Amino acid sequence: MPAPRIKSPHLLVAESGADREGHGLKRTMGLFQLICFGVGAIVGTGIFVGLSDSVAQAGPAVVVSFILAAITCVFTAFSFAELGGAIPVSGSSYSFAYAGLGESTAFLVGWCLLLEYGISISAVAVGWSQYVNELLHSLTGWQLPDALSAGPGDGGVVNLPAVIVIAMAAVLLVRGVRESARATAAMAAVKLVILLAFCAIGYSAFKDGNLTPFSPAGLGGIGAGTTAAFFSYIGFDAITTAGEEAKNPRRDIPVAILVCMGLVTLLYCAVAVAAIGAIGAHQVGGRPAALSYVVNMVTGSTIGGGVIAFGAVVAIASVVLAVMYGQTRILLSMSRDGLIPRVFEKVSPKTSTPVAGTLIVAVVFAVPAAFASLDSVVNLCTIGTLAIMAVVNIAVMALRRREPGLGRSFRVPLYPAAPLLGVAFCLYLMYETGWQTWVQFAVFLAVGLGVYYAYGRRHSTLGRAEAAGVTPNAERERQAV
Repeated sequence: MPAPRIKSPHLLVAESGADREGHGLKRTMGLFQLICFGVGAIVGTGIFVGLSDSVAQAGPAVVVSFILAAITCVFTAFSFAELGGAIPVSGSSYSFAYAGLGESTAFLVGWCLLLEYGISISAVAVGWSQYVNELLHSLTGWQLPDALSAGPGDGGVVNLPAVIVIAMAAVLLVRGVRESARATAAMAAVKLVILLAFCAIGYSAFKDGNLTPFSPAGLGGIGAGTTAAFFSYIGFDAITTAGEEAKNPRRDIPVAILVCMGLVTLLYCAVAVAAIGAIGAHQVGGRPAALSYVVNMVTGSTIGGGVIAFGAVVAIASVVLAVMYGQTRILLSMSRDGLIPRVFEKVSPKTSTPVAGTLIVAVVFAVPAAFASLDSVVNLCTIGTLAIMAVVNIAVMALRRREPGLGRSFRVPLYPAAPLLGVAFCLYLMYETGWQTWVQFAVFLAVGLGVYYAYGRRHSTLGRAEAAGVTPNAERERQAV
């Protein structure tokens, strides 16, 4: 069996920093912008829309579910922080897998990232549509008809708002990363203020009795709630996709990841307790636009619910923007390596953004958002994301062994226990998705392997260099870091 094609971290960094045409990304994002970008990528549909699903599974014990999901993410966040500081490139977990485990694993990680980000963007856009209607109803008493606000699987014809939010994000991303970062920061501030206001309203009507029984479905409900709650954290890894556009990536990326995880976990637990404490888990669970409903019930007016709906519209739009940004940068890295068509690596000299890749991503992800019912594939997105996180934890351990002298601005604490626990938690949540999801995931990976051997392996830049007998100059690579 041939040895895996592994690209050294030094070569990855050297290639990303080259000044040749086609790789002209600009370093414009500071620590504050990275934190806002992380909050923008994480806080959205998961809390504004998905909270009701988690509560339906776990009841008031959803707080435990959020904490367990956070612990799973924190162990992996440590690994992302170490690798993001050591290998500050746009490829994120794809590039980390390439350096740690080899090309075929990296391609499958990139394949899973298409699933994670694709379903995430489409599902988030559908959630945005729900809150747009809630906002319209609150302000005018009118809302879009089902034919224009839901896909055929949900009783409509086309989900027009979902298409609009993806198109708006694409336009902003094409204009430039500085403009996108400013918009993300502004939207992150708005949604944090809205969620804090929700907490103030919810706690004003808090009743201890609403928290009992605390865990009506027992440990099984908490486990199912954790799997549902995990979807709320998807997106924190997008911070590492800004590795080539951060001013000081080796310092700022690890800090931004850890700050975002702590902030988001506290916020999610506070919102969940406020919602359940105000009206009870039985009224929150399974209810669309649950946060607006809670505020309407507490205040006896639709005005407060309208404000929450406005916050949700802003919050969810920022998630679409941030996650689309991450997807285009990962595709850029894969294209640079020759594993997918070269069109995705082309960067506009005028805007310093991958214009063609961004527009292709927008069109591809707008189609399922407009016409498909995504509920049946959310678990597939979850298992794919958990598999990526497990690979990143393994990559940390592989690179510690293979590259002990690699410059690391942050090191995983409690090594190797932390990455091993990260893998264990990921496997546990993967198990909780059910055997049907495992079958879907196996088929998805098999298709990915087929694509890799049919196209990626034959067009690989590293593979062609090896075939030509070209060995990268290790010393040059190290000097370029």
